[in-house]
Amino acid sequence: MTVPLTHTLNDGAMLPAVGFGTYPLKGENGIRAIVSALDAGYRLLDTAVNYENETEVGEAIRRSGIDRDELVVQTKIPGRDHEYASAIASVEGSLARLGLERVDVGLIHWPNPSRGLYVDAYRALVECQRRGLLGSVGVSNFTERHLLDVIDATGVVPVVNQIELHPLFPQVGMRKVHERLGIRTEAWSPLGKRSAPFDAEPVAAAAAAHRVTPAQVVLRWQLQLGVVPLPKSADPDRQRTNLDLFGFELTPAELDAVAGLARPDGRLFDGDPETHEEM
Repeated sequence: MTVPLTHTLNDGAMLPAVGFGTYPLKGENGIRAIVSALDAGYRLLDTAVNYENETEVGEAIRRSGIDRDELVVQTKIPGRDHEYASAIASVEGSLARLGLERVDVGLIHWPNPSRGLYVDAYRALVECQRRGLLGSVGVSNFTERHLLDVIDATGVVPVVNQIELHPLFPQVGMRKVHERLGIRTEAWSPLGKRSAPFDAEPVAAAAAAHRVTPAQVVLRWQLQLGVVPLPKSADPDRQRTNLDLFGFELTPAELDAVAGLARPDGRLFDGDPETHEEM
């Protein structure tokens, strides 16, 4: 199957098919790593207030010399800023730290349902979009219930929902929800971090068959599912390899075999959006 280099979001904006996750890249080494990723060809940068590296991301963009209009920058407001006025101030603070006039995609990091303010935060993002501070409005770690709440309250469908997604936790149900609602799925920790199934037979066999790395198999699997993965690496060679995903294609049997690695306890940590709180 042909995998597009970009996706058109539900508001008409364009999103690269692969992004670069910047957590936890900080300081001068972090700046150099992000510049290296931009040099390798990444055009989607993912950060967050709670990553505490928006300043580094902005500096890397300036050092790269890449035209701003070629880049998609997305950041996330934290749980402590969910109150309406605080959420607007959070976006303004992100812009100041990034040194940018707009953020292309503004997300709510976690719904934090015990506080019950995620709808207010989403209304604030919609207002920031109206003011031109945000290009598009999205969310992260939202369940179907959370998505329907913000859509019902504002009439604005999030362009993306960034969720944990990797072979051990493929999020079949949420991907179906996103497809029904017209939301693009983004994947954080797309390789599975410490639980990366690189030695698992379906991944290793596909890597050998296509003469690619196990990481490339996992990332290509996500691309063929229509998911936008956000791999992170500070190593220039690995950055380039993780982006080199368009010269091979997994067979239907290989796709199914990788998906078969799913486990009921596949989450990397206790990150159930119905209970997890992140301030």
